[in-house]
Amino acid sequence: MYNLCVIEGDGIGPEVIPAGVRVLQAVLPEVRVHLAEAGWGTFQRRGTPLPPETLALARECGAVLYGAAASPSYGVDGYSVPGVRLRRELACYANLRPTRFLPVPAARKDVDLIVVRENTEDLYIGHEHTEQNGEIGISEKVITRAATARVARKTYEIARASARERVTIVHKASVLVQTDGLFRRVALEIAAEYPDVATDELLVDTAAYWMVKDPLRFDVLLTPNQYGDILSDMAAAWGGGLGLAPSLSMGDDVAIAEPVHGCAPDIAGLNIANPTATILSVALLLRYHWCQPEAARRIEGAVRSALTDGKHTGDIYAEGALSTTAFTDEVIQRL
Repeated sequence: MYNLCVIEGDGIGPEVIPAGVRVLQAVLPEVRVHLAEAGWGTFQRRGTPLPPETLALARECGAVLYGAAASPSYGVDGYSVPGVRLRRELACYANLRPTRFLPVPAARKDVDLIVVRENTEDLYIGHEHTEQNGEIGISEKVITRAATARVARKTYEIARASARERVTIVHKASVLVQTDGLFRRVALEIAAEYPDVATDELLVDTAAYWMVKDPLRFDVLLTPNQYGDILSDMAAAWGGGLGLAPSLSMGDDVAIAEPVHGCAPDIAGLNIANPTATILSVALLLRYHWCQPEAARRIEGAVRSALTDGKHTGDIYAEGALSTTAFTDEVIQRL
């Protein structure tokens, strides 16, 4: 039985997330959908951005489709972006961000890479404080052997299962000897367990250079949290932009599929948002969590077919733009 906890979130979430659900149900009709709430709107109504019943349902289902949550540009007591807490509570320690060529402007032909980003530690743990009356800001960077080993092993398992040939370990161990140095050492230890997958390494600034100059040199990248956040956004430009970029956060028994883009409140409710990132995130959930690669290929092929035939939303081309609903219909017709 396939159970999916669906959290639409804020802004365009209630438009693109149902689009992804429709596509999923077309290829996996036996899936059971369970609706839950989280986000800024939930916080305003209930005083919490992530209600305990939502977290419990996510754990019970083991699979989540999550839309973007709004975040005010000022501090609000009691509010934090629920997606971050959801990933931590469910121990979704590996964030997968694939970039593959799509027939849209700015996309780079033949690009096909995956950034796997450690998802639970590094500078993003939020251990920050100020000193000298706010004149000095200090943030802690935490890297652990256990977290590095599990994300490295997940990366190599994905590479092996996907017939990927090479993993590039990205770090700045030349400067951050104790933190990135530990990440590098542990990642290389795990790499030795997978002799059938080639391994190389790059300093993060060099990796950024090559991501801009020639992304075709990359196959799979394994990175700490912050570097993966930056490099995966850079890579997304070669796939047509963040509006087309899917992601999947994985743990040992749970996964969270979510589009990379934000909640786009300026176009919310207009039925013009591009659902491609959500639809492709559903495909990632099928491939890597539910082990349904053929269903994933059908979805990815249908999206590519629709775009190739000139079916698109307004963010791709203004002329001939389809609504969110109409583009989703086109994808479903091509499954």
